[in-house]
Amino acid sequence: MEVKQEPIPLFEIDWDQSDISNAIESITRGSYWAKGPFVSEFESRLEKVLDVKNALVVNSGTTALVAALKALGIGRGDEVIVPSFTFIATANAVRLVEAEPVFADIEPNTYGLDPNHVRTQITDDTAAILPVHCYGTSCQIDELCEIADEHDLSLVEDAAEALGAEFRGQKLGTFGDVAALSFCQNKIVATGEGGAVITDDDDLARRVRLYRSHGRTSENYFDSSTSGQYIDVGTNIRMGDLPAAIGCSQMDRLDDLITGRQQAASRLTESFREIQGLQPHTPMEEATHVYQLYTIELESRINRSNVIDTLAEHEIASKIYWDPAIHETSYYRKSKTKIPTLPVTEDISRRVLSLPMHPNLSPYEIARIVDAVTEAVH
Repeated sequence: MEVKQEPIPLFEIDWDQSDISNAIESITRGSYWAKGPFVSEFESRLEKVLDVKNALVVNSGTTALVAALKALGIGRGDEVIVPSFTFIATANAVRLVEAEPVFADIEPNTYGLDPNHVRTQITDDTAAILPVHCYGTSCQIDELCEIADEHDLSLVEDAAEALGAEFRGQKLGTFGDVAALSFCQNKIVATGEGGAVITDDDDLARRVRLYRSHGRTSENYFDSSTSGQYIDVGTNIRMGDLPAAIGCSQMDRLDDLITGRQQAASRLTESFREIQGLQPHTPMEEATHVYQLYTIELESRINRSNVIDTLAEHEIASKIYWDPAIHETSYYRKSKTKIPTLPVTEDISRRVLSLPMHPNLSPYEIARIVDAVTEAVH
């Protein structure tokens, strides 16, 4: 009788007793579940790791992007250049501040914005460039920063997938005016949901603080006998103390979380080296990869659906990030957004497939993944 194999999920959250201990400390304190001490500690740890002046935690990576755009004063009448090959939140954040996303094509190596195509999309209404560091490694951020400087544009980094990754020894998320991180459950550091705005600009940080707390000048609302002073329109996108408590314990082992992913990715990539028909996504020279996702690019002759089905038959999860690309989704097809020709985006989106990845992926699981993929592409 055939023995059923244990499923290999797309990701597993790395947790240990320190996560539980921090969570218990936050809960049993019996107070300060909203603006508690773990929130400030989490922000301080992010600032230290990234070597930035301001890390402001919020309740998701999406709201981090919205807050960053709001702080820059981007809104109605403005255009923001974004990739279409990314999670839809990147473009939606632009729409949520009533600006217009303008899609530019990606280049085929990093899957990030193509600087040459970005130049062609700049108009008098362009206010910012919003590149994405795809899958855990750098886009061509140096060239995009140069373009932003040349045209006096803001640059907002979507570094949701790239906490800890570097380009030329500098942490991603610290190149532009402001950046957004995500701590969703499948990210490098996981708090369930959560995000952060990163910036060295104290004035931008002040505006983010106002926006995330209803435009209130003080964040010590529960410690004050007054109702507070409100000087701007804002909303409530604060991170609570409990997810921040988990974030603190996760940050304690950030290096191990990244190293575990890199070691698993290295084994996968080495095993795939002799297999015809696919190419793993790898970093460009002078960049590191933290492998928030481990993605392969299949040759056009390979039927991706068959690969997915074969993996599923072997109890191995896989997922397409991203097809359809944003400009091909139902909402953006029917919206008034002008869609340029994006041949690289459309080609890549039809050929990528993400495989299981997490810091504790075992050699046995890696062998099963490689064997199943090999079976599927041959």
